[in-house]
Amino acid sequence: MRLHYLKDFFDLIFPRNCELCGRNLYDFETDLCKICIGALPKTVYHAIPYENDLTDKIKGLTKTGMAMSFLRFTKEGQSQKILHLLKYRNKPEIGTKVGKLYAQELIEAGLSTCWDTIVAVPLHPLKHQRRGYNQSEEFAKGISEGLNLPCYNYLERKKFTETQTKKSRIERMDNVDEVFAIVSNKSVSGLRILLVDDVITTGATLCSCANVLLANGAKTVDLATIAAGK
Repeated sequence: MRLHYLKDFFDLIFPRNCELCGRNLYDFETDLCKICIGALPKTVYHAIPYENDLTDKIKGLTKTGMAMSFLRFTKEGQSQKILHLLKYRNKPEIGTKVGKLYAQELIEAGLSTCWDTIVAVPLHPLKHQRRGYNQSEEFAKGISEGLNLPCYNYLERKKFTETQTKKSRIERMDNVDEVFAIVSNKSVSGLRILLVDDVITTGATLCSCANVLLANGAKTVDLATIAAGK
């Protein structure tokens, strides 16, 4: 009983609020309220993972199978707010929360047994140190927990690359050429891998990582992101 009163006291002084709308969270809610979760611009890529506009986008760049995204990127919409919180407002828990939500979608689509491990697109060590975490890895951790699959850092980023934001498709591919490599003394031979990132636009970064994994013996590589841009 005393613990219950103590919790009520702390909730009064330090209320837990939804990161998107600011509403007070109920005890059964974490990070995002049910209303905001219900209003997320979800996609249906997981229902047609082998043939959609994302697979069309990466065609000829890599030999991955599925290409999926949890959310449709909308400028100044919920998906952009989530990415902003995750990347620039020191909210790694948002990535984990979104990963868990997406894991449930993948389970319901019958895809939970398609992979052996989850791999996140790595940050350069300098950028990782500056931010304090890898936003894609936080997303991967959430999916990992939701699907009960391991999440390993098989990839490393060898070069510090410029931002991709204003680059063309060809410029993005050139910008990430020979940037990624398998971590020393690790093997991906024979593994079915779900490769994840925060957002996919041209697909250059994901395809570069996928090609490294496949070249080093991965059995299959599928792609998943938090949001998909145009």
